[in-house]
Amino acid sequence: MILIGTSGYSFPDWVGPFYPAGIDRSRMLDYYARQFATVEVNATYYRIPPPSTMFSMERKTPPGFEFVVKANQEMTHSQSLDPELYRSFHRALDPLRIAGKLSGVIAQFPFAFKRSASGEELLRSMKRMFGDVPLFVEFRHASWIREETFQLLETERIGYVSVDEPDLPGLVPPIARATASIAYIRLHGRNKVNWWGAGERSGAGGSRSGTGGSGDRYDYLYSETELKEWAEKIRDISAKTAKTFVFFNNCHVGQAATNAKLMRRLLDLPEPALSDLPGLL
Repeated sequence: MILIGTSGYSFPDWVGPFYPAGIDRSRMLDYYARQFATVEVNATYYRIPPPSTMFSMERKTPPGFEFVVKANQEMTHSQSLDPELYRSFHRALDPLRIAGKLSGVIAQFPFAFKRSASGEELLRSMKRMFGDVPLFVEFRHASWIREETFQLLETERIGYVSVDEPDLPGLVPPIARATASIAYIRLHGRNKVNWWGAGERSGAGGSRSGTGGSGDRYDYLYSETELKEWAEKIRDISAKTAKTFVFFNNCHVGQAATNAKLMRRLLDLPEPALSDLPGLL
């Protein structure tokens, strides 16, 4: 099973390139869920929402729709293991879990998070804190890309997130690898010029995707040739796993949705039925 989606969906600059003109922001997920069967929820990185937020999102999606939710920045960037932080996060996810639509949590670590014994122990602790919720980890620093890391992830049953990002010193190379029964791939784009946002090298963060600003690191549109490289990797990795998630994070002006549709075509995956979309305006 290969599921393709985007990292987030509620972006004003997607109106026109993806959403029809005049759509109400509250109806964006309804529209999105009729074109894709999965989505990454990135807003939880910035703030842990009340359970009612996830309940509302769940109600807007059909049976079988799958959510992956990003870990809060206090967990990945501040490396907090505060039990109350995790309890609050679990409470927020309860509506998705109860509905059977929660497929996991993705922990995206900053470039400053380099391989170390304390970093490895943090991964083990996070896995314990998330319990039976599948955990996927994305590294930004290349020091983690070694067999010892993959062995650790396999032992702890943590999913490795394969990434496509700019070819810059210290960043993670485009290696497709699965360390659990679910493979996970994120394509960020290859915008070398704007990649290093303020504070990113030190771990403070960077420009937020989908903002529409000229300095957006995720302002990149993949060519068909570039995506064909990943299509082969996806076919190969999906033959070895029970499920493969493919998320596009090049969210500037709807480019993620454009490339997700192209990847779906390259992989010969079925197209959605869109006959009922006009009623969403």
